Amino acid sequence: MKKALVVLLALVVVLALVACTSPASPASSSAAGQTGPAGQTGPAGPQGPAGPAGPAGPAGPAGATITTTVAASASLETCAVCHKNSGAQHQTAYDQLYQDGVVQVSDIKYAFAPSPDTTTITFKLLKNGQPLDPKQAQGLSIGWTPYKDGKFQFDPPAARLSLLGKVTSDGKGTVTSTLVELPKDDKNFVDYTDVSTTPGVLVILGRNETVGTIPDTRVAQNKYPFAGLLKTGSGVDYASTANAAGCVKCHTDPFLKHGYIYGTVGGDTKTDFYTCKACHLDNGAGGHFEWPLAVDNPELAAKYAGGAGTPLTDAQQKQYAYNTRLMNDVHMSHAMEFPYPQSMSNCVTCHAGKLDKILTDANFNVTTCKSCHAVTGAKAAVAKAGDTPAYDTTKLALKTILPEAIHGKMDLNTTDCTACHGEGKAAPSFKKIHTGYDQTIYTADGVKYSDAVSVTIQSATFKDNKLNIKFSAAAKPGFKAVDVTKDISPTVMVGLYGWDTKDFVAGPHERSFDDNKDGKIDANDQRDMEFEVNAKTPNPRYTVVSAKDGQWEVVADLTPWASLLKDGTVKRAQVAVLPATANITKEVVSVDATSRTFDLVANKFDDKAIAPIVATQKCETCHAALGTTFHEPSYGGDTTVCRMCHIVKSGASHLEMQSRSFDSYVHAVHSSQAFDVASINFKDPVQAAKYEEHIKMPFPTHEIGNCEACHNKGTYGVPTQDESLPGILSASAKNDTWNRKVGTIPVPSYVTGPAARTCGSCHRADLINEDKAGGLAVLNQHFRDGGYLTPAGDKPIDTWTKITNQVMSLFK
Repeated sequence: MKKALVVLLALVVVLALVACTSPASPASSSAAGQTGPAGQTGPAGPQGPAGPAGPAGPAGPAGATITTTVAASASLETCAVCHKNSGAQHQTAYDQLYQDGVVQVSDIKYAFAPSPDTTTITFKLLKNGQPLDPKQAQGLSIGWTPYKDGKFQFDPPAARLSLLGKVTSDGKGTVTSTLVELPKDDKNFVDYTDVSTTPGVLVILGRNETVGTIPDTRVAQNKYPFAGLLKTGSGVDYASTANAAGCVKCHTDPFLKHGYIYGTVGGDTKTDFYTCKACHLDNGAGGHFEWPLAVDNPELAAKYAGGAGTPLTDAQQKQYAYNTRLMNDVHMSHAMEFPYPQSMSNCVTCHAGKLDKILTDANFNVTTCKSCHAVTGAKAAVAKAGDTPAYDTTKLALKTILPEAIHGKMDLNTTDCTACHGEGKAAPSFKKIHTGYDQTIYTADGVKYSDAVSVTIQSATFKDNKLNIKFSAAAKPGFKAVDVTKDISPTVMVGLYGWDTKDFVAGPHERSFDDNKDGKIDANDQRDMEFEVNAKTPNPRYTVVSAKDGQWEVVADLTPWASLLKDGTVKRAQVAVLPATANITKEVVSVDATSRTFDLVANKFDDKAIAPIVATQKCETCHAALGTTFHEPSYGGDTTVCRMCHIVKSGASHLEMQSRSFDSYVHAVHSSQAFDVASINFKDPVQAAKYEEHIKMPFPTHEIGNCEACHNKGTYGVPTQDESLPGILSASAKNDTWNRKVGTIPVPSYVTGPAARTCGSCHRADLINEDKAGGLAVLNQHFRDGGYLTPAGDKPIDTWTKITNQVMSLFK
């Protein structure tokens, strides 16, 4: 898609253009992201589409002049000249972190001698095969935990026994830790004994070349983590019912708790979670009361503030007490604290191949249930009936899902569930209640719907501005959970790429036409090129030729965009099908969307025209199936379909100072920028606490610079304006309950270049989260100096159209 362009000539041409228009006052405002007024004109085509509801452009401070009419002109963006390799540099920097196996621990030996009691531990410590001075190791620890009857614990309960003493090295790779027992009258006295004959694990942990610590976390960013294990006594026969490989799906590879504690030692899966279990003892007293409080009593959680605020009473500590066993800590943190990106019912994510070991009636007890479920849950008060509460954790609380008539008078802490529940008993077994699979994604026996059912776009032909599309659905032989002849209700979408770029000049999800002739363009009108085949209200730009037995033929009328087709602005279209699917029990299930690129000039599909930017399967390692937790189940399987709605032509509706475009939106989301901050009541301690927790949540691979967590290799460079269109950024949010610096002087909606839109989204999110108004102002000035940051005004589509035509005319 590269165009021939002499950069020097282009820069000379730019000098003749009107300089980038900056707001006359910092209070310049716009309503980008709000509904665009009817009658706006698109680029030599249809009426400009209405943008989705977004942050309203804030009013300026008293006395300021609000500028809404702007001159739409721009300098060329030069980001790719100076920052050509920035994307690769991000990934290279990340690849230096968490390197597996560079530092090795081996030849661990334990010895104990009396009078005075002395514990001596020796081991080899090598880096790339050469001796590593232990003084260069950070976080070095040596600990021992006993093991008996499948449990890692002391009796009576105690913490892991630290055996780290004075550390010396012979300079040849052998490290010695010598721990001499203190006198009995010393306040730090510990009575050490010989553990060589007692079954247990001795764990050595540490890291080399620590880069830093992620703020507000215990995650140490480092280059070279290391770990070693020594089994004592008759050994340890523990086999985890979870897989560290499940953690890798979202986290670092290898999985490293706290950034350096190996979940698997030496690549041996038989050691999965040994290091974790050595600290998370089965009978230890849990201390993260903020986890259950967050779902059961958010107001108390806000006061408690993770132990830094109002202390809990003895009664409250008893009420929320739990053990530190790994199941509790992992389930509770992921179900109650972290924004876990899939359903907790999808046990197979972590327990693949081992569901039969966890979904047993022996595990059907209140401890297991409370590790994921709130007991009572809580719901925020609302001003009036019908309002959406700021939080509601009651829907999956045990009090809600357990039938009141049967369980209402039971003491859940003492009730034996298996008295009634189990195979052959009156009430269903644990496996019957929880299959271990998210029922939206899998059948009860673990067949993924998207693996068994598929939709294929078979053909398309283009003539007289009409695009004829044929597609069909099929199921694998013997699969009976979905009847493709009647259980699929497809939505067809056609998006038009502009100027041979990867971006859409006409998005299917836009609304540009007064279809119902009521004199306005709003939600009562049809989408431009998005059409549900079985809808009762027809889309005038689509005709259904046939729809039966799992086969469809529709015709999309592109006549409204004929001028763009004629002048070459549009040469390609993306054709997509979203197969809304119900199974035989009428439950909506996840079947992948599909799309193909159609060359309107050559009149044929060109599936290699635009190389995939991100890998959908990478998204689904964390999300299990896209769309199921934040859209609809038919929105998964193809991230190009995501881009067909998330286009550059409007500001982000939920995210201030970002674009709706897929790149800006996803970058901001994964940088932990919060949604809808204008609607948060920051005077409410619960809402304020939830916001603070959200923006401090780090990317799960311990660095947002890990571009390849989502991207295909080589697709994360700074976008150039010959391959990506300008975009609209939403305005800053206004919230009278919020005392912050960012937005004190309102930031208007802007039209900006592709690099400022895309790469800038991460940097904007960081500065917004850190409330660094000065840094944000400097960043925006940098975008102006290196390109353009033009106020969108009260007609953002018109501004975008003029700038886009002006910039792209140089690249046609």
